[in-house]
This record gives sequence, C-alpha cells and structure tokens, in this order.
Amino acid sequence: MKVHVKNNRWRPGSFPNTPEGEAVFTITRERIDAALTEFPDLVGKVDYSIDWDTDNFTSSMADSDILLTWDLPTENLSDVAPRLRWIHCIGAGVEHLLPMTWLPHQVTLTNNKGVHAAKAGEFGLMAILMLHTHIPAVAFNQRNAVYDSLYSTPIAGKTVLILGTGTLGGSAAGMVKQLGVKVIGVNRSGNPVVGCDRVVKTAQLDDVLSDADYLLIATPDTPQTRGLMSRERLDLMKPTAGIINIGRESVMDYDALCDKLDEGSLGCAILDVFDPEPIEADSRLWSTRNLMITPHISADDGDSYVQMTLGLFFRNLQLFLAGEPLQNPVRPELGY
Repeated sequence: MKVHVKNNRWRPGSFPNTPEGEAVFTITRERIDAALTEFPDLVGKVDYSIDWDTDNFTSSMADSDILLTWDLPTENLSDVAPRLRWIHCIGAGVEHLLPMTWLPHQVTLTNNKGVHAAKAGEFGLMAILMLHTHIPAVAFNQRNAVYDSLYSTPIAGKTVLILGTGTLGGSAAGMVKQLGVKVIGVNRSGNPVVGCDRVVKTAQLDDVLSDADYLLIATPDTPQTRGLMSRERLDLMKPTAGIINIGRESVMDYDALCDKLDEGSLGCAILDVFDPEPIEADSRLWSTRNLMITPHISADDGDSYVQMTLGLFFRNLQLFLAGEPLQNPVRPELGY
C-alpha cells in the first residue's frame, strides 16, 4: 500500500497563501512518524512518497493507492493513477476541486472536516464579542485619530444568526450560546443543531435576517451558497447589525457590504476569507469604515494543524485497510 503526499510550496495566488503558511501545512516524514506513535498498528503497513507540488507526481502516482493533498492535477487521473482508491484533502473546503466530474467512480474523496472545530468556535465567540463591543469601529477610529466613547451593554438577550451550522458554525453556536444569547441556525436541512435555539432551512433565510443582531457566516463555497448574502439580503438586516464571515467570500457580496458599512446602514464587520488571498493592495476593503480584516486565521491551528490532520487521516486509514466506509466523505454533487 502506498500513499503519495503532495505538499505545496508557497507562491502568490496559491495555497498556502502566505510564506508562513507553508510551514504550518507541510507534511514531513518527521511529522508522519510522530503521528504514527498513536497508531502503532499502522507502522510498516504503508509506504509514503513525500513530494512538493507536481515535481514527481506522475511517476509516483502510477503505483499509489492513496493521495494526501490539498490539490492535484485532475486530467486523465484514472490513467495517471490506475491504483488510486482514496484522496484525502487537507482542508475542509473543496471548492477548488469543483466541478468534480474528474473524480473516478472508484475513488473516494474525504476532507478535513472537524479539524478546525475548536479554533473556529473560539474565533466565532471572540468575533461576536468584538462586534458587540464595537471593536472594528474603535480600530477604525484609532486609524483616523478619533476618540469616541462607543459604549456597549452585556450581550445576553441579543440574537446571533449562524448561516452554515456544520463543524465551524456548530462549534461557534455551542460557545456563543453560553453568553445568554438567542442562537438561530440556518442550514440546508433545517435539522436541529446543538447550541441553537431554533434552526431554519436556507430557503427561510429571508425570514430571520431581520432578527439578527449578529450574523456569522460559516458556509462552504458551493453552487448553492454562492451569492447567498446578496445586496438585497444585506438590506434586510438591522442597520446596527454586525457580520462575520469565516466561510468563503463567494457567499457574500463584499462590494455591497462595503457600501453599507461606508454609508452607515450596517454596524460593523469582521472578514476572514477573501478571493484572492492575500487581498490586493488597492482593494477597497482596506479602507472601508468599521471593517476589520483577519488574514484567514479563524480556523487553522498553526501549532498542531498537521498533527490533527494526520490523526484524522490515520483513523481513516485504519478504516480503509479494514474495507470499511471512511469518515468525512465528500459528496461531489453537493460540493462538500
């Protein structure tokens, strides 16, 4: 059994999106050996080919059974990798692999869902409290030498709307609920979520947007979510409302958001996801009123991301070797 590990060198417009990210996401032999100490039954059962970008991709994939990667050349994959049966993506979002018409029928694609939960929940809790305490506006005032006392009350009793209640949004719901707020979840199914007082289907989003004091967006980028928070939907929100996006930029109209922040018809926002990343130097986002930018750091643990990724991968490897269904299978028709 052979696993090909495809790491990516940092370069502009790619993943990792900063030089610092390369060290965070790179899977080395040393990291594999360290993670295997928790899985002694797997030692010696699998060979690992560790590579960069596509330096040796074609030759190595000719006899590889498993691919551990962020991205990959998808053309003629069945011919390039005739033994391939499983691809694990080291990210939770797989929009960069859409549409998945390239995926051979015999290959299972899994993702890193769950690895980000604790960090994303803490970030969501922090960001909601920052919005409630007007921190984006305080930071904007500081840049403009404005000393304005922006007071706030305790947050209990406010309403937090979480659009996308998967691993990221669900973790945030559980944490923010402890503040005494009302939490409304929005997801495709409308099924209950721990931490949410109420959950509605995405089709009912318009019915609950006006209730939100704070909106946390944590949806993946799929054909169904692109453009979901349009200008028209932003107009449905309270003029004092705050917005956080830890999902994907494609879900929201950022130009409309900037317009509303600059004109004062929305309160403030914290954005963590962008396209492209890094943000271009001349982007209007840098100067938008009461907008705080965080450089896609809401859910990635810089110290243990690879360790947690390999833990998930090895648990799935045990299942794979046993011929059992894998955790976190991606549904190509849904894009997540």
